[in-house]
Amino acid sequence: MTSTHDFIRADDVLSGKLSDAQTVYLEKKYGHGKLIRLLEVVGTGGPFKVKSPWELEDRAGQTVINASGYAALPFGDNPPELNLFLRQVLEQTDQVMFGQQSITTWRAALETNLVRLLARESGDHHDSRVFFSNSGTEAVEAAIKFAQAARPKAKYLINFTRAYHGKTLGALAVTPNPNLQGPFKNILNPAVITLPYGDAEAVERAIKRVGDQVIAVLLEPILGEAGVRIPPPGFLKRVGEVCRTKGVIVIADEIQTGLGRSGHWFESVAQGLIPDILTLAKPLGGGMLPVGATIVRHEIYKPLLGSVETIKRHSNTFGGNSLAMAVGLKSLEILLDNDYPARSRRLGERGLTRLKAVQRQHPALIEEVRGAGMLFAMNFHPVAKLPFKLQGELIAEVTGMLALVAFYRSGVLLNFSLNAARTMRLTPAMNMPEELFDRMFDDVEAAAAEHPSSFALVQKYGTPELLSLVKAAFLED
Repeated sequence: MTSTHDFIRADDVLSGKLSDAQTVYLEKKYGHGKLIRLLEVVGTGGPFKVKSPWELEDRAGQTVINASGYAALPFGDNPPELNLFLRQVLEQTDQVMFGQQSITTWRAALETNLVRLLARESGDHHDSRVFFSNSGTEAVEAAIKFAQAARPKAKYLINFTRAYHGKTLGALAVTPNPNLQGPFKNILNPAVITLPYGDAEAVERAIKRVGDQVIAVLLEPILGEAGVRIPPPGFLKRVGEVCRTKGVIVIADEIQTGLGRSGHWFESVAQGLIPDILTLAKPLGGGMLPVGATIVRHEIYKPLLGSVETIKRHSNTFGGNSLAMAVGLKSLEILLDNDYPARSRRLGERGLTRLKAVQRQHPALIEEVRGAGMLFAMNFHPVAKLPFKLQGELIAEVTGMLALVAFYRSGVLLNFSLNAARTMRLTPAMNMPEELFDRMFDDVEAAAAEHPSSFALVQKYGTPELLSLVKAAFLED
């Protein structure tokens, strides 16, 4: 029988009694051991201490600039303004925290502000509704269900190559990555038509061929996990025109791009598309709490949740809870008060100019760079002359990992791209101080200068270190 002495107390964690070494051991033993082992070998796994909202200190005492927020940290890690606000909410609010079967002020306020913001930017959506959840993938699940309920006789969803919408089953079905879909293929919705991203004519042909059987077109205004892939001008606008003519619903997945990250409040709207359904998540929680939101035209909302008969067809336990709504409301307020989309656009242009210069100086290392606002990507040439044989996608994976290590050692923590293994992204906080922002690109430049080719990435590491990395990544534990 296990006694209470065998359990870790919350105070042990709060006081720092649980050491870094113990933390790593426990994570490997009881958590995602494979990932922890890989991060440990790569050297980017932490545990980290927050030096500032934009900088982390690792176990060795190195301070790195955090550009790895996956677009979910609009104000950095543990931002003081949100931290203080969260404490005020906990101390002062008399609202119920769990408002599943009751009206709450926090939820009402955030719903209102999101609809008003979308209406202001699009000139439409004045009567739309908001459904809250706990993540981006849940927001996409809700979007798919709203669309299907509104077009019950239709069966096909149209998505695009290299898209990423999440890993729960509905979202995964429209994420055409064979590795991610893998063992779940048999239970995923087979009625998905995948078209080349950026090809509006292909959308028009598909809708003409399938006719009234198309439920919705689901798209990202910029492909995030494919490495910040920007569509050709006019693509989104044309898709919207085709769908409107045929009565097909358009879902814009703005989970990475929305609320200022790309330099606009809503990237789809900036590109000329007014979607019928729009999903938000990452920045809405301010990097503090998970918040997902699905904004839906009223006429599309009603078939799923507009009557007593249908109202139970979609819900979740904690979506819309008061604490998450309070943080979402404050996060949106900070974004609005500081006009962070404009700042992202301005600094994004500066950062992309720096990246392009680095690429020109080191073309044997960096194949291509891309950027939109505070979304940046570097596509690396595949590593060559490894001291052992690897093929295909494994070479791409090793390339990405070696690039991650090289730039980390120069002081910048990047993030992977799930649909582009050789592409590393920088997704810094939208409020990063300009001096630190410039230093981040200084560090990027220094890392590239030290590794002027993809072969140089390999040369920096001995065969034993490389073998350890490959074993950690690709061999079974």
